[in-house]
Amino acid sequence: TATAVAVIVSGCSMTTMAFAPSNRPFHHTAASSSSLSMSAALIVQNKGGGHGELGFQLAKSLEGKSKITSITILQDDACNDEKEPFKSYTTDIPNVKVIKANLADDDSMTTANIQSLLGADASFDYVWDNSSKKPVGAGKSICELAANSWNTKVYTYVSSAGMYQPTDDTTFPMAETTPIKEGAGQNQFDSYAIELGLPLVSFRPQYIYGPQSNKNDYIDWYFDRLVRELPLPIPNDGTQKVSLTSSQDVASLLASVLDDEEAAVAQRFFNCGTDELLSYDDVAYLCADAAGIDRSKVMIEHYDAELFGKATFPFRMTDFYVAPDTAKAKLGWAGPSCRLGSDLKEYYYEGYVARGGPTKKMDLGKDYEIVLGSKSYDVDGGGIYDKWDPVVFDSSDVKEL
Repeated sequence: TATAVAVIVSGCSMTTMAFAPSNRPFHHTAASSSSLSMSAALIVQNKGGGHGELGFQLAKSLEGKSKITSITILQDDACNDEKEPFKSYTTDIPNVKVIKANLADDDSMTTANIQSLLGADASFDYVWDNSSKKPVGAGKSICELAANSWNTKVYTYVSSAGMYQPTDDTTFPMAETTPIKEGAGQNQFDSYAIELGLPLVSFRPQYIYGPQSNKNDYIDWYFDRLVRELPLPIPNDGTQKVSLTSSQDVASLLASVLDDEEAAVAQRFFNCGTDELLSYDDVAYLCADAAGIDRSKVMIEHYDAELFGKATFPFRMTDFYVAPDTAKAKLGWAGPSCRLGSDLKEYYYEGYVARGGPTKKMDLGKDYEIVLGSKSYDVDGGGIYDKWDPVVFDSSDVKEL
């Protein structure tokens, strides 16, 4: 039986990782394994961060697509193989071929060098780029290979909804027609791919969490205060909505281009997120539920954002969210399978504790300034903050009179 090969481009060192084949063929049906059409998929994966888990989850999702017969991840060699999701590559996606390269080195990531890395005769019918932030280096070269050598059928780019610039007239959730920052690197990448004539499909995700994520700042912010019995300084009235999407659902959305390639390329731009829209206050109560904290003990401090600014709050001060309506209508995407409340209880809070969240050192100075100024809660003259972020007086430079 043929073993599927996956090449992963990430932020790690230039390496090819050959994983031992499993006892089953990668192909899912007799028809697909006997087909003369072999559809190879390439995932270009960054070193980590908010999008760090997407290549891993996408590879798992593509393994369930009969249209795909081999998967390769091109992985940035700056990734940390001792952390998730990278340490799970060999155990969870053993049939995927992982190739590591210094994707951040724009000078060395030429078309010739990348083709050599992937194999002299390698070509890919489907490409997912979850690494490039603008059309330079590896991203530019892979675009050119896909357009000029590989005859790629669909080129999927993981962009960002962060480039939207809503106006006073914008309705929420923001549509794909919302004005964008023209100078954004992601927009420049879109433009370059279109200029090359690539069958581009560009997804715009927002805040992502997941079971093997290596960026947890957004949700950790809530737990950091809840487990210490501290107020949560949330800007304005806390009814602003946020789209927090599981990496598994994002991967499912990215893979949905295979279900209707023509419609995907015709639409081109898709918002990428859950349709479970939650308020900032809602997230606080869901986190409390997961941590076993009674909702009556949750102290939310709504503060004047014009006076204190964003402070340490992880989201924007105003509404700024998208929904997957276009993907559901055009691609037939069924919608998210994950719900934040369930995920927080099933794995997230346990992971937070395992990472040392309840005992880590924190800078709570801005929290103290906001909460003390509002006087909504009795903070005992700052005593509740001293326990977690004590003020240290440095007397080393004090001179005797």
